[in-house]
Amino acid sequence: MASFSKSSTTVLVFFLTIFSSLHHFSVSSFEFQVGGSQGWVVPPANDSKIYNDWASENRFLVGDSIRFKYKKDSVMEVNDTEYKRCNSSHPNLFSNTGNTVYKLDQPGPFYFISGVSGHCEKGQRMIVKVMSHEEDSPSGGGGKSSGSHVAVSSLGVSALVFVQFVLSFVASRVI
Repeated sequence: MASFSKSSTTVLVFFLTIFSSLHHFSVSSFEFQVGGSQGWVVPPANDSKIYNDWASENRFLVGDSIRFKYKKDSVMEVNDTEYKRCNSSHPNLFSNTGNTVYKLDQPGPFYFISGVSGHCEKGQRMIVKVMSHEEDSPSGGGGKSSGSHVAVSSLGVSALVFVQFVLSFVASRVI
């Protein structure tokens, strides 16, 4: 009987170890398409906050990327002062390839403007607020969830169901 109990305990410890490490198997990054199907364009005159509204509806984490698709335009990453002034003379990044992917590599705000004269003033600019993974965790007080990181949540639920099944199986063998 002691041998059976020791074996069951070993199996239980094994599965608890697996369960405790499952949080490492999450989606590490996500790519967002700025502006949806329309891409990075000058917004309509009556919707100059379209990009900031879009950014505020999404949850960006360190490691995510944003993709700018555009024609005959450009995108610049600038500091907050340059953003407020729509000043494109000293960008941290300039790209006019038509398909720019920008990796969000640290927490905090990122400021983007169009480099084409007059476009920023018409609303082609955006602030992206990036959270660290600790801020996004339930204990870190993360805000509302967005569809962008649903894969992380569903993986956690699937893992939990799997572990509950395994533990039930082990418990039925012990009893």
